[in-house]
Amino acid sequence: QALRLPVVAIDLPSGVSGASGEILSRAFRAEVTVTFARKKPGHLLLPGRGQCGEIVLADIGIGDGIIAQLAVSTFENVPDLWLREFPVPAVDAHKYKRGHVGVFSGGPSATGAARLSAMAAARSGAGAVTVLSPGNAMQVNATHLTSIMLREAGSFEEVQEFLTARHPEALVFGPGLGPKPKVGDFALQLIKTLAEGARASQTANHGGAIVLDADAITSLAHQPQALFEAARQPNAPVLVITPHEGEFGRLFPDIAGDKTMSKLDKARAAAARANATIVYKGADTVIAAPVGKAAINSNGAPWLATAGSGDVLSGIIAGLLAQGMPPFEGTCAAVWLHAETGSRFGPGLIAEDLPLALLPVLRELFDARTAVL
Repeated sequence: QALRLPVVAIDLPSGVSGASGEILSRAFRAEVTVTFARKKPGHLLLPGRGQCGEIVLADIGIGDGIIAQLAVSTFENVPDLWLREFPVPAVDAHKYKRGHVGVFSGGPSATGAARLSAMAAARSGAGAVTVLSPGNAMQVNATHLTSIMLREAGSFEEVQEFLTARHPEALVFGPGLGPKPKVGDFALQLIKTLAEGARASQTANHGGAIVLDADAITSLAHQPQALFEAARQPNAPVLVITPHEGEFGRLFPDIAGDKTMSKLDKARAAAARANATIVYKGADTVIAAPVGKAAINSNGAPWLATAGSGDVLSGIIAGLLAQGMPPFEGTCAAVWLHAETGSRFGPGLIAEDLPLALLPVLRELFDARTAVL
């Protein structure tokens, strides 16, 4: 390094953990890292990823059949992981057949986050999206919404009326709601109501999915055990929880504080505890399912570190789940799509740009999906 000579690493740069990406004492930065058969977590997780330079995956005769025998449960988040589940609308599709997403809005001074989520859900393919607004925010939401439906839902009774009438496949709860204990109480009541509705209708899909983001996570951190118990009740809705580093630490403080665990380990432990798909956000976002399957995202960009970007991600997740993608695959697809869009847009990106900027990436995925039908 002192001589500034280019370095080629074999398997991993010396000093980088293949399991966690942590730097063990010291490590050099390689220009190129040549590894074999498939990447290790250390090639994708930070800070190790930054030490690898260009990664070359070399074929040394270890075929897919051998990898399959190992029952691998950790993957790089690339389209091959979920493309066969990516939604393609049927010829006879109508708007509700393409999935209905409900997004909860904050008060009159905090409505933008919900609208970002709602537009992202619509752009990602949901046939109908409704913003559920408190009465005092109806006017400001109505001023800004055109293709997105708007419904007053300031009380839980009004929310129940919407659920009974429309049976949305997915909900986004948290953006713009405020980090208040009553928001956590409302989330628990929502999970309970959807579970009861599913039991009454004798279908596990009555309540669909709930994406818990932003203020919902912080609010539920005051009563985490109640959340975890609610998530395990019979017929509970699918839960996707999307914490960044700070929110993860508030909801899972013991897991976050365990220095022996990698980010991958922490996401898996949180998913198992919460019986939810966890999106542990960051430059090396990890998506983990309750059963232990996990994926590491590698196409992120610093341009996504902007206010409202996470609200857009929540909307994309809800939009894809509403169209019938399985929870893990749909969440992985949303994370990749969100990151790819940000990477391609580049400098100057703000959250409002993301829903429209999704279109060329969606077109490529749609074309790739139809090619394998």
